[in-house]
Amino acid sequence: MKFRVVIEQDEDGKFIASCPSLPGCWIQGDTREELSRTSRTPSGAA
Repeated sequence: MKFRVVIEQDEDGKFIASCPSLPGCWIQGDTREELSRTSRTPSGAA
């Protein structure tokens, strides 16, 4: 299953990704590459 993800950069330079169709679903990383790796991890498999 695929979901649309919105990526923004905060004032500290960190990247935040959220999934509008899944309220409360967001991740944070130092780089876009880190977000990409983390966002592909299945839910609950931390």
